[in-house]
Amino acid sequence: MPFKIVQNFDSSFSLEPEAQENLDKLLSNESFLTQICQHSQCEKVEFTQLLFQPVPYSLNTPKGMPTEFEKYHESDEYIIINVPPNFMFQAKIFQPSRLCAIYQKVQ
Repeated sequence: MPFKIVQNFDSSFSLEPEAQENLDKLLSNESFLTQICQHSQCEKVEFTQLLFQPVPYSLNTPKGMPTEFEKYHESDEYIIINVPPNFMFQAKIFQPSRLCAIYQKVQ
């Protein structure tokens, strides 16, 4: 089966204000922040309120993310996670089907 190469992918999205607020609460929940710290071996993290839709890998997007977010991927001060599917469901977000969230390590 040959691969289909995606030349252009529109990664823009918008969330309803209520869905955005619910997702922000879930992603900022203290027990969830503790889980992120345990997995990333740091003392504290803060949700940056930055979300993006993963994009197909290509020559222009080798990290699978919009280029404006690659600086966070390359920095040791930030952690990028996939938003858990149950958070998406609880916040009633069905489009896009996947999101990533960016957290900053706090010293």
